[in-house]
Amino acid sequence: MTELGSAGGRCFEDFTVGLVMRHPLGRTVTATDNIWSSLTTVNTNPIHFDAHYSSQTEFGRPLMNSCFTLALVTGLSVADVSRNAFNLGWDEVRMPAPLFEGDTVYAQSKVVSVRESKSRPSMGIVEIETTGFKQDGTVIMTFRRTILVYKRGHVPVRPDPKPVTRD
Repeated sequence: MTELGSAGGRCFEDFTVGLVMRHPLGRTVTATDNIWSSLTTVNTNPIHFDAHYSSQTEFGRPLMNSCFTLALVTGLSVADVSRNAFNLGWDEVRMPAPLFEGDTVYAQSKVVSVRESKSRPSMGIVEIETTGFKQDGTVIMTFRRTILVYKRGHVPVRPDPKPVTRD
């Protein structure tokens, strides 16, 4: 198990089947996150933003928006998994338990498969299985994500900043 990839992110060569990455950051979710993501995406299901309505459901309070949760769990994995990649797709997204305002989300990923790209020789294809869980260890989301990852020496270069000088 590794705790954190290099500051520049992993390249294709850094992924091996079975590698487990416990992502270092957690994120506490808020009512603002829920309302903002629901209304911005025009998700009009009141279970996400209407406390009175939600109080009448089996959950008794607003549920966190599942699309927000997918984005958050994915985001928690970026430093380790996809800083030098881009997504090809998500599969098998599951939400076995609810997420509520005030919960803190953590994530862990495991490499499922690794292969060279046939159409892009400077990249490879990696399939990752990610699990999002709450502060008490309850799994709130699982999914598989397929990414196209740059090989070492082919990652786009960030510019070096010029030193600031004052006259």
